[in-house]
Amino acid sequence: MTNGRLLWIDDEIDLLKAHIMFLESKGYDVDTTTNGYDALDRCRSNAYDLILLDENMPGLNGLETLARIKNITPTTPVVMVTKSEEEDIMDQAIGSKIADYLIKPVNPTQILLTLKKNIHHREIVTVQTQTAYQQDFGKMGLLIDDASTIDDWKDVYRRLVSWELQLSETDSAMKEMLAMQKSEANAKFARFIEKNYLTWINDAEAEGRPETMSPDIFKRQVFPLLDAGEKVFLIVIDNFRFDQWRILMDEIADQFHIDEQLYCSILPTATQYARNAIFSGLMPNVIAEMFPELWVDEDSEEGKNLNEAPLIQTLFQRYRRQHTFSYNKVNDSAAAERLVQKLPQMEHYDVNVCVLNFIDMLSHARTESRMVRELASNEAAYRSITLSWFRHSAVGDLFKALAQSNYRIILTTDHGSIRCQNPIRVKGDKNTNTNLRYKLGKNLDYNRKEVFEITDPHRALLPSPNLSTHYIFARGNNFFAYPNNYNYYVSYYRDTFQHGGISMEEMLIPLIGLTPKKR
Repeated sequence: MTNGRLLWIDDEIDLLKAHIMFLESKGYDVDTTTNGYDALDRCRSNAYDLILLDENMPGLNGLETLARIKNITPTTPVVMVTKSEEEDIMDQAIGSKIADYLIKPVNPTQILLTLKKNIHHREIVTVQTQTAYQQDFGKMGLLIDDASTIDDWKDVYRRLVSWELQLSETDSAMKEMLAMQKSEANAKFARFIEKNYLTWINDAEAEGRPETMSPDIFKRQVFPLLDAGEKVFLIVIDNFRFDQWRILMDEIADQFHIDEQLYCSILPTATQYARNAIFSGLMPNVIAEMFPELWVDEDSEEGKNLNEAPLIQTLFQRYRRQHTFSYNKVNDSAAAERLVQKLPQMEHYDVNVCVLNFIDMLSHARTESRMVRELASNEAAYRSITLSWFRHSAVGDLFKALAQSNYRIILTTDHGSIRCQNPIRVKGDKNTNTNLRYKLGKNLDYNRKEVFEITDPHRALLPSPNLSTHYIFARGNNFFAYPNNYNYYVSYYRDTFQHGGISMEEMLIPLIGLTPKKR
């Protein structure tokens, strides 16, 4: 079986016989020609895995031949081989999307390396990544078993996401093993949260409490920058996961110095609770008691996040902060474009807060639209759509503009989401909320072993619409399903991205500091 079919175009091809014999000994079939015109005929009648092209040939030169080859076979990688070290020649070749650029005299090892990079890259990466993950699998298992602090769990999650991103670029069967390991980690993470959560939120000084939780964002991240005389741009991307951040990071790494952290969301990991906690600096029940006009109950028809600007104002007033701020919500491309155009007028504010709703809208659309579900059929596709949105929307322009500014940028979220697979039966009355990852009500019927239950909401600093209100939370990739129309309900919601419950994806979320490099 051949390793690949090559075409080598060089007017001095007789001088390259040793190289050609070397490649044939490595399992490659090599066709040769001495001029561009013959090469074009070969490309019309044969399929090649890679073409080696001399730049300096009589008649049709290398760059002219390259352009014509691209018209015939645009996907075939072409490697330019030349004696010339002129920068202009290199720029023209690279601008024509060559796969590689080699300077004569070349040695066989150089050529073999470029073949591996351009023909065998995916299979090599698959083998190497699979081997590396197999070697790390046992270590990961020990890390999961030994995780006893929130920092341990952050490390576990970072490593799992790193492997997920690496394996997603391969054809490795190890993806299934990783999914099992991640599921095991989430089960143990849920037990860790259930053991410690109530202590954390009732005692800000409790040993082992996460340094930053939802109500701490302004106090620990924004205010210190303001005290240092900085102007702050706070961007909150609703429903933004750590793996999604990691793929966006590559898009902006050349524009910003990056300080990457994870912080811990409160429960429920839902906008009404977690984002209102961010903007108020308070836990949900305190918001409901201190500012009842700003809290929206679960059964209200009103939107759950309409009072965010007033909540920020109450936060500044409580801390006696005289800073000016703007609040901006971006729900579509037109709003993003208006925000970019408005940036010069926003410079006089000390803090600019921007909420971006695309990813949350995507997760809802994926649930409701068969077409979107096909487009975002798995985790990798979900990340890919997120990346495409960032690249091709005005949000990318927003970050480019901020890279030229003097702001200190904080990029974060209120919660993440998890792909739900396993239904859990629950019964409730007509007043029970509709979220699939948490439920609250006074007549809930469920299996206590399958959920994390809070029978006294005040202990969890959560509002209690009724004296007998209970909260229950789904763990891992579980979701709540009603017995009525159970099969339809399960088939409709299985494999959708949901939030509100307990998982690393929902609770361990990005908190990113960005400083423009051109500051």
